[in-house]
Amino acid sequence: MPINCLLRDGKLAPDEAERLNRALKLVLGALHLVDRNDPLTDLIARKVIEVGATGVDDPSEISSIVMKQLGIR
Repeated sequence: MPINCLLRDGKLAPDEAERLNRALKLVLGALHLVDRNDPLTDLIARKVIEVGATGVDDPSEISSIVMKQLGIR
C-alpha cells in the first residue's frame, strides 16, 4: 500500500498509521481503485496524510474531507 511507503520515514505511532491506512482504504473503495501503483492512488495517499496531519482523527471524516478537496462527490 502506498501510504506505508510514504510513512516509512515518519515518526507516527502505529495507531496513527493504521488510522491513515483505514482512511485511504475508504477513499480508494469509494472510487473503486484497486491498483496501488496508480499515480492517482499515490496522490490520494498524500492527501490523506495531509488531512490527517490537521488533527482529524476519524478515518471516515478524513476520507470525506479528502474526497471533497479532490472535488469528488
